[in-house]
Amino acid sequence: MLTIRSPAFAQGATIPSLHTCQGKDLSPALEFSGAPKGTKSLALIVDDPDAPDPKAPKTTWVHWVLYNLPPDCRGLPQGVTESALPEGTLPGLNDWKRTGYGGPCPPIGRHRYFFKLFALDILLDDLGTPTRQRLERAFAGHVLEKAELMGTYEKA
Repeated sequence: MLTIRSPAFAQGATIPSLHTCQGKDLSPALEFSGAPKGTKSLALIVDDPDAPDPKAPKTTWVHWVLYNLPPDCRGLPQGVTESALPEGTLPGLNDWKRTGYGGPCPPIGRHRYFFKLFALDILLDDLGTPTRQRLERAFAGHVLEKAELMGTYEKA
C-alpha cells in the first residue's frame, strides 16, 4: 500500500513553523513507501482546501507540484531544492506562480494542508511547468494508488 509520512509532523498534527512563511519556509522531509507493482512514476501535490478562511473556503491553494519522481523514490529531504530533486523529477507551478515549495501562510484561522502522493502507471511527457489542474488532467486514468498526509497550521 502506498504511504506518505513526514518525520516533521504526524498525520493530523501541526506543521512546525520551520516549514511555514513564519519560519524558514523549508519543505518538510517526506518519506514514501509501498508503490504498487507497475508504477512508472510518482506525482506530489500539496494543497490547502481551506483558503482563504476555513469557515468560508473559496479556493484550494496549491503549495507544491512535482511529477515524474522515479517509482523507487523513497522520499525527499527537508528543504529540498529543485537541483537536488531525484533525477527526472519535474516541477509544476504553485499558486504563487512559481515552482518549488511554498509553505503554509494562512491569512486567518487553522488551515489543513494535504500532501498527496500519486503512483502512476505512466511516465508523463515534459509538461513545462504545469498547474495542479493541468497535471491532474495529464495523469487522469493513470493513478494506481494515492496516499495522503494532512497537517494543520495557524499563524501565531
